[in-house]
Amino acid sequence: MKSLVKVIDSISEWTGRIFGWVIVPLVLLTVMEVILRRFLNAPTIWSFEVLKQLFALHFMIVAAYALLYRSHVAVDAVTMLFSEKTKAILDIITYFIFFFPFCLVCIWQGYSFAARSWAMKETSWSVFAPPLYPIKTVIIITFALLVLQGISEVIKRVYLIKGVKL
Repeated sequence: MKSLVKVIDSISEWTGRIFGWVIVPLVLLTVMEVILRRFLNAPTIWSFEVLKQLFALHFMIVAAYALLYRSHVAVDAVTMLFSEKTKAILDIITYFIFFFPFCLVCIWQGYSFAARSWAMKETSWSVFAPPLYPIKTVIIITFALLVLQGISEVIKRVYLIKGVKL
């Protein structure tokens, strides 16, 4: 189990490290578009669509990385009073009641969403009309990565409850 945790954590780690760099072209394209639009009066027809898809990719694909580092928003006003073992037990329960069912529904619905998009080779409504099916496929990948990282987090909590060091 420890090796499984290491493999899953490394997948999340490298996914986050690699796709975290998407922020660079996102910022550069935004600055370029602002300069072109505001100062040269020459806006592009493609930048809005590209920026929207890059932001969607960046926001979604690094979700498992954020889970690995506990960067998601958590309201722990009550749980901060509990011991580490009690927190771990509550985490495990909430992973199985809320997290995994939500992720599985998102994979299931995301698959049908992306499959329809691929079947009709869906494009955007804009003049530029980039394909939408690749970014819709990212939904499935995102939630699959979240499920994997969730499994790793549950295993870590079980080890914490048992008092075994990872």
